Amino acid sequence: MKRICSIYKSPKRNEMYLYVLKSDALKRVPPELMVAFGSPVHTFDMVLSPERKLSREDIVQVLENLDKQGYHLQMPPAEDEYIEHLPEELLRRNDPM
Repeated sequence: MKRICSIYKSPKRNEMYLYVLKSDALKRVPPELMVAFGSPVHTFDMVLSPERKLSREDIVQVLENLDKQGYHLQMPPAEDEYIEHLPEELLRRNDPM
């Protein structure tokens, strides 16, 4: 089950992305979600298939969401995930000791 997908980023939240079927564009995304997401910025199109790996999302879940609801919302990573990836130097600089 291959799908041609368009990916949009949110201008309101860093690292929030909306996956939609290219053929549907944003037609199936609920208006309430569009208000919360902000004016979408198209980033790129790609072919999705179960064999493809995504860096932060489960491809099977993305494909299921696209089929069932017409979109998949990728939320930003949790705040503690950001901290895990900060360079040690920055963490030491902010250490009060």
